[in-house]
Amino acid sequence: MSNTSISNSKGAKLRRDIKRHLGVYVLAFVPFIYYLVFKYIPIFNAQIAFKDFMALDGVLGSKWVGLKNFKTFFNSFYFWSLLRNTVFYSIGKLVISLPLSIILSITIYECTKPHLRKIVQTISYLPHFLSWVIMYGILLAILAPGDGLINDIIKLLGGQPIDFLSNTKTFPWVVLISDAWKEMGWSAIIFIAALMGIDGSLFEAAMVEGASSWQRVRYITLPSIKPVIVTVLILKLGTILDAGFNQIFMLYSPQVYSVADIIDTWVYRQGLLEFEFGLATAVGLFKGVFGMILVLLSNAFSKKVSGTGLF
Repeated sequence: MSNTSISNSKGAKLRRDIKRHLGVYVLAFVPFIYYLVFKYIPIFNAQIAFKDFMALDGVLGSKWVGLKNFKTFFNSFYFWSLLRNTVFYSIGKLVISLPLSIILSITIYECTKPHLRKIVQTISYLPHFLSWVIMYGILLAILAPGDGLINDIIKLLGGQPIDFLSNTKTFPWVVLISDAWKEMGWSAIIFIAALMGIDGSLFEAAMVEGASSWQRVRYITLPSIKPVIVTVLILKLGTILDAGFNQIFMLYSPQVYSVADIIDTWVYRQGLLEFEFGLATAVGLFKGVFGMILVLLSNAFSKKVSGTGLF
């Protein structure tokens, strides 16, 4: 058979497959265009990181400065404190939110009362759909030193009110706990989906053998969703330098800069407000490359240790 015949045969097969799965391709088309327009095409502008970008000169016309923007960031007086705060919040959110999301998903899955399950799901999912502007108002009503709910209780018990949002000791905990409260229910969705895929006969056999609820969770549930947990963990590690700009920006103030200022908030003030777009792009590029390296390393380590990885 000639090469032309083989090519025509493959082309005909491809057209049949596309026609057969047309609905899937249509569904995939929208996210494909989204990533193409908002993720891949903008990569061209990443060269701004190596230029003294001037809006009037454009991306191509701006002066090339090499690694100057990166050196400015790395040599900044605040670099190590920014890196420390960013990593602290990222890891803290991961350590708190991931286990809570798993526990919540298992609790919802094990619940035998459908109405209670729906109520818990709704209550836990709802905060995710609220912006941090609204969440700040809620937190202010709860934590305000004058008439906040928590401080009213403290004063009722004879204590002194605490300004949680302006105190360097309490502010980090407000960030970590409020993030867990807001995102825990939404993060649990992927684990609930994984739990739905577990073969029910495994639980039935375990119950026949006299396994307790905790033993079923330990020996069936957790091992069954282990690949999903590993995948989520690796993806989270890839964004370890994204500590949550919207949240920190809404909650922090100059009084807590020492423990609240992260890379993204510093870039916003120094890079965008001061029109240092090259500096802002350099930091973004650094974060992206660092995250990619971390994903590759953590994936390789996970495959070596547990035999499960992202790819």
